[in-house]
Amino acid sequence: MTTLILGANGQLGRALQRQFPDAVALDRSRLDVSDPAAVRDFRWDGVDVVLNAAAWTAVDAAEDPANLAAVRAANADAVGALARAVRTCGAVLVHVSSEYVFDGLHEGPHPEDWPAHPLSVYGQSKADGDTYAGHVTKHYLIRTTWVVGEGNNFVRTMAGLADRGISPTVVDDQIGRPTFTPDLAAGIDHLLATRAPYGTYNLTNAGEPASWADVAAAVFEARGRSAGDVARTSTEKYFADKPDAAPRPLNSVLDLSKIQATGFTPRDWRPALTDYLADLE
Repeated sequence: MTTLILGANGQLGRALQRQFPDAVALDRSRLDVSDPAAVRDFRWDGVDVVLNAAAWTAVDAAEDPANLAAVRAANADAVGALARAVRTCGAVLVHVSSEYVFDGLHEGPHPEDWPAHPLSVYGQSKADGDTYAGHVTKHYLIRTTWVVGEGNNFVRTMAGLADRGISPTVVDDQIGRPTFTPDLAAGIDHLLATRAPYGTYNLTNAGEPASWADVAAAVFEARGRSAGDVARTSTEKYFADKPDAAPRPLNSVLDLSKIQATGFTPRDWRPALTDYLADLE
């Protein structure tokens, strides 16, 4: 079986390379999925699985009209081009999406079939990409949240601030769960290995939902600082002087019952956080 990892140098792409060591890993220099001609002309014959971890992820920068074409090319049009390619070669498409396709107003965890209602340019581009992925019969659409892996991310930033004696102010009314890339990659592997029914699956770490401030406090405690060193504020106040920032969904919690029914049990995010921080040492 030939597996391709697209976006191989990103946080998830690196975890996928470890999870699928025999896969062909392609970064943007080897296949720029935002270039429809490059996708069209790639040799797809013999490809069995396409793991698409390539995306525009700079949420705030996506709001700049100057970036709109690039955002759409990476997050929506690219998925359409990949969908056409895999339909031709018969491969399975695994496409990774985001809870930003929702407005965050749902009470309780979002099920997979909750209607998309994005608040931001980034969210709309991901929602449109989801639609393209759904046109492929053999597809897994993976919705995830708050990704933490090898590279720049919130947890690594908070650990750096804690180590340098800085006390940040963090929003406490956006609620979700961190997703550590080894767990995300393992869940994707599980769906493929067990030949779970195709379709959309929420995939995050498990455990009690928390705010960004709660996650920051847990990081600070793990680094020997007091949780009280993390000041708390609302999203409205935090972004009051940031008019160019993208709107965020306040509820980012995803319902995990569907993937759990396939036999995959995600780790609780707190032990996963402990392991991640230990690896930063």
